[in-house]
Amino acid sequence: MSGGVDSAVAAARAVEAGHEVVGVHLALSRMPGTLRTGSRGCCTIEDSMDAQRVAHKLGIPYYVWDFSEKFKSDVVDDFMAEYTAGRTPNPCMRCNERIKFAALLERALALGFDAVCTGHYATVLKGNDGSLELHRSNAYAKDQSYVLGVLTSAELEHAYFPIGASASKDDIRAEAAARGLTVANKRDSYDICFIPEGDTRDWLNEKLGAKPGNIVDRDGSVLGEHTGAHGYTVGQRKGLNLGRPAADGKPRFVLEIRPKTNEVVVGPHDALAVIELAGSRFTWCGSSPASPHEWFEAEVQVRAHADPVACTAAVVEGELVIRLNESLLGVAPGQTAVLYVGTRVLGQTTIDRTESAVPLEVAPAGAQ
Repeated sequence: MSGGVDSAVAAARAVEAGHEVVGVHLALSRMPGTLRTGSRGCCTIEDSMDAQRVAHKLGIPYYVWDFSEKFKSDVVDDFMAEYTAGRTPNPCMRCNERIKFAALLERALALGFDAVCTGHYATVLKGNDGSLELHRSNAYAKDQSYVLGVLTSAELEHAYFPIGASASKDDIRAEAAARGLTVANKRDSYDICFIPEGDTRDWLNEKLGAKPGNIVDRDGSVLGEHTGAHGYTVGQRKGLNLGRPAADGKPRFVLEIRPKTNEVVVGPHDALAVIELAGSRFTWCGSSPASPHEWFEAEVQVRAHADPVACTAAVVEGELVIRLNESLLGVAPGQTAVLYVGTRVLGQTTIDRTESAVPLEVAPAGAQ
């Protein structure tokens, strides 16, 4: 129970369905000031109190479980390590993978519970072969199947999403109000919970320290300096502070982070386009394709609320390789690519590499 309206209604529906429900709030930091508060946060002390009030209203036991040490090592430290390595991670994916559906589920099963019930907008259905599948929510605008793409078939067996098929967030708020839950009109949380001020670049600079280096174009010409490559991400336009403009006068964007040389590579907008993604850290969400080493058609999503793009995919020499039918802009190593077949989540991979749709040798005239 995060303290928000979605998990509150999920708990209420689980109780109404006749399950023996216990409310659990995760304490993810021993220093509350390091987590976001108010309408922008999650998992704070005020959220814990909101969750406790809901549990009391529902008449269910309520506990706070301390996962702060594991959250720091598996999510926060991983976040910093990924940026240090020149990648752009998604901490919500890591939290779902390593905390909510690994550490939390492990403890729940050890205590004799059957499932972890959450307020995610996604649906678990039984496939034609009898195995469980994860599908998009009917509330497409709130669909959270992307951040659940890391779940395995074993974890789907113990995942319960009571509001997953709900038509809209407005319906959930109306239901919460009708049930007398005080969180009915609580605003959604967003941004990264462990960055209190919401400025990722400043937070990384504070944690990792300054490490000056060069900003270069794709030919290697030095255009400016930076105070730390970890403060940049692929697709970024603002804050480059370059010493001289591009030859064509157009804006430049971050194309690549090179941690070994501590360089930030910039270039024209067209050069952000990628046509292939690949990653070796992949998992299947439920049963795998019948022949994963043979090319199959699917759709891929690279951000939580991005539109899916048609693609073909296959496992090639230990990598899940995804070839896009149309190019995508600003995709960075470290992001997660989630594969779909229709509404079903097929699997996911952390992106290790991308292939540009505009190689340097055929770059547009005037490109830097």
